[in-house]
Amino acid sequence: MVYDVVVVGGGPSGATAAMDLAEAGKSVALIDRDGRIKPCGGAIPPRLIADFDIPDSQIVARIKTARMISPTARQVDIPIENGFVGMVDREHFDEFLRVRAAAAGATRLTGTFLRIERETDATYVVYRDKETGTSHKIRTKLIIGADGARSNVARGEVPGGDTIPYVIAYHEIIKAPKSDKYDPDRCDVIYDGAISPDFYGWVFPHGASASVGMGTGIQGIDLKEATKALRASSGLTDCETIRREGAPIPLKPLKRWDNGKDVVLAGDAAGVVAPSSGEGIYYAMVGGRVAATAALATLETGKVGNLTMARKLFMGEHKTVFRVLGAMQDAYYKSDERRERFVSLCHDVDVQRLTFEAYMNKKLVKARPMAHLKIMAKNLAHLTRLIPATS
Repeated sequence: MVYDVVVVGGGPSGATAAMDLAEAGKSVALIDRDGRIKPCGGAIPPRLIADFDIPDSQIVARIKTARMISPTARQVDIPIENGFVGMVDREHFDEFLRVRAAAAGATRLTGTFLRIERETDATYVVYRDKETGTSHKIRTKLIIGADGARSNVARGEVPGGDTIPYVIAYHEIIKAPKSDKYDPDRCDVIYDGAISPDFYGWVFPHGASASVGMGTGIQGIDLKEATKALRASSGLTDCETIRREGAPIPLKPLKRWDNGKDVVLAGDAAGVVAPSSGEGIYYAMVGGRVAATAALATLETGKVGNLTMARKLFMGEHKTVFRVLGAMQDAYYKSDERRERFVSLCHDVDVQRLTFEAYMNKKLVKARPMAHLKIMAKNLAHLTRLIPATS
C-alpha cells in the first residue's frame, strides 16, 4: 500500500493532522511511540475547545482565576471573565485525539520512527514496531513530522531543524490536596528565580490531581529539586506523587517547516510554543491543521511548493502574538527584580482584561486603544525604573 501521508508523532499536532487528512478522504498512517506523556500544565482556551470540537468529558477542571506570584511572594489574582480556561490531562487527552483520528480512518501504528529512505521513484518511512521489535518500511507520498521539540524528522530533513532552541520542562502529577492554600479553580504561576531563573513554575489543577512543575533553559539546574521547593512553598510536599515527566519545550518557530520535497513539520517539531506563557496545545493543534492543509494542497496539485503553506498560514495569524510574547519574556524574565515588576504590572485591570481576552480568543485585542496606550506607558515606566517594583 502507498499512503498519501505518514504522520510521525501522535501528540495533539500529529493526531489533528491525521484526523483532518483522513476526514478529507486521504490514506494516512499515524506512527506513535505510545506510553509517552508530555509534561504539560494542560491549559486549553475556549477557542481550542470550539475549533477542535473537544467534548466536556476531556475537561478535568475549569479555571476561573489565575494567580501570579512574585519572587517576594506577592500575589495578584486575575479573574477570568466571561468564561473559563479548560484543563486537560495529557495522559488521556492525547489518546482521545489519536482514537478520534483512527475513527476518521487513519491507520495507527505503534512504534519508533527510525528514518526516511528514498529510492528513485518511492519514499519510505522506516519504524520499529513496539510489540515485535522488528523494523517495517511503509511507502508514502508525503510525511508530516510531528515528533516533538528535538524532532528526528526535522533534524534529518529540514534546514535548521537540528538547532531549535528549547527549555526543559518538568512536572509531577500529584493527588489534589484538601487545603486552604489550594484552590481547584485557580492556576498559580510562580515567577521566582529560586524556582526557575529564566522561566516560571506552576501549580495547575486537574480535578482529582494537579500538575506541579517548572521549566528552564539553563544547564545545571536540578529540575526535581526546584519542583520539590515549589511543592514545599505551595504546601504540597505531603501529596502523593502519581507520575513524573520531563521533556524539551521549543522557544521559537523554525524559519522553515518543509524540505521542499515531501516533508512538512508541525507542532513542537516546528517550534510553535508561545514565548512567555509556554502555551503549546492550541498552537500544536493549529500547526497540525495547517500542515494537513498544506499536504492536501500538495497532493491535489502535485506542486511541492504548497508545503510552504503550513508556515505561511500559521504565522499569518499568530506571528504578532508570538513577537509580543517574545518581547515580554526578554524584558521580564531576566532577573527577580524584573519578575517583581512584571507581577506589579499584572495589578492593572486593563492588563488583566486584555491579556485574557487575547488568550481566550488567540488574537490581540484592538477594541480599546487607550487601554493599550496606558499599558505601554506603565510597561515603559517599569522597565526604566521610573516607578517602584511593588507599585
